[in-house]
Amino acid sequence: MIETVRLTQTLAALRGRQLPDLIEINEAIRAVLCFGDAAPMAVIHQQLIVHETLGAVPDEAPNMPLQQDVQREQKRLRMPLDATLQPLELDLRKPTDLQRSQLLYRLDLLGVPWGKLVSTRSKGTFREIWQLTWQPEFVVRLIERAAWGNTVFDAAVGYAKARATGQIDNAASTLPALSTLLRQTVLAELPEALALILQRLQNEAAVANDLALLMDALPELANALRYGDVRRTDTALMRQVVSGFVTRVCVGLAATCASLNDDAAVEMLPRINAVHDAVHLLDDDEMGQMWRSSLQQLALMRGLHGLLAGRVCRMLLDGRVLDQDAVTRQMGLALSMANPPDQAAAWVEGFLSQSGLLLLHDEGLWRIVDGWVSQLTPEHFTQVLPLLRRTFTAFSAPERRQMGQRVAASNTPALGATRSSEAELDQARAEAALPLLLQLLGLSNQ
Repeated sequence: MIETVRLTQTLAALRGRQLPDLIEINEAIRAVLCFGDAAPMAVIHQQLIVHETLGAVPDEAPNMPLQQDVQREQKRLRMPLDATLQPLELDLRKPTDLQRSQLLYRLDLLGVPWGKLVSTRSKGTFREIWQLTWQPEFVVRLIERAAWGNTVFDAAVGYAKARATGQIDNAASTLPALSTLLRQTVLAELPEALALILQRLQNEAAVANDLALLMDALPELANALRYGDVRRTDTALMRQVVSGFVTRVCVGLAATCASLNDDAAVEMLPRINAVHDAVHLLDDDEMGQMWRSSLQQLALMRGLHGLLAGRVCRMLLDGRVLDQDAVTRQMGLALSMANPPDQAAAWVEGFLSQSGLLLLHDEGLWRIVDGWVSQLTPEHFTQVLPLLRRTFTAFSAPERRQMGQRVAASNTPALGATRSSEAELDQARAEAALPLLLQLLGLSNQ
């Protein structure tokens, strides 16, 4: 302790201060008592400097109506306010848990993130796991949001409508922002604001010329439609909007993806992946068939960037639209020596992205990729090496290790077999076949 005090005073003197403050005290404690470790200082900061005790306001003190409603809901749903991290597991099939989830989503929409959704822990959407942490500054935000309503429900509805119409922020009225707001509204069970947001989405989509905006908005709409089914929300109008988005994306996808450079293809790839996942999540036969048809049209288009062509071919393979023979033929054409090496490497990157297991377990695809790499000239190999390295480094360490072992195993027996054949060559049998060979070559008279 004496050394800590001395270090504190020395640090203050070096910095020209008459007395040490909290910064010098913390640095001295960390250096002397904690041996330079930051972990004990984090505990000291949380439990001693800041602490976890919340202040209390007397019941007779005047509060805003919105604050009073939050307190009533908190007591009714048995959700005590605590500054420490509290886990909360909800089953949305139970009425009380469903109301707790609605309260947390409504407060989050108002800018009061009391709870943070961790995971669902199931393939369905009826189970949620939250982490609750109440911060004192949330009271200030509730006072700011009190202008939109006296209850949590009314304030959430008014605030959502204001955001949808651009009264709070003009950026909140764009397609991606409106789709995110729509999902929050569905999760918070706000049917009064849902119709307005859907109408705003339709209006913005009708005048949108950039297909990328529609593609960015579609995943959030699909998630909103999915949660709407679980929370017993009327999704007829929402499904109509989503169907219109999917139709416009499918119609304009080929024209948007034509003649893209490397940077534009890299930006388009995650959008195609997101739309593909969204259509798969919707589980609608009509929209699924429409999307698969657009992918087939994209795969047959000439001049398509290799990154997108490889990814589209992989999607069609996973969806069983193309069989193994068709994919092998497409891969052989894409990896032909007539194509530029950088385009062939981009095709491989798109096809094999996020999955090394397919390459390990498909013998035909392995032979094609291995043969293509083996046929590259040293100059071409140097040119495509960075792209191939970027592709294969995305695989997991076990997958890369198995690939290396397979390459080593395929090369070692071949070398051993060559040496064995040379050592066991039968000279007499070889000379016996020479007359027939000369006759076939037309050299028997020479």
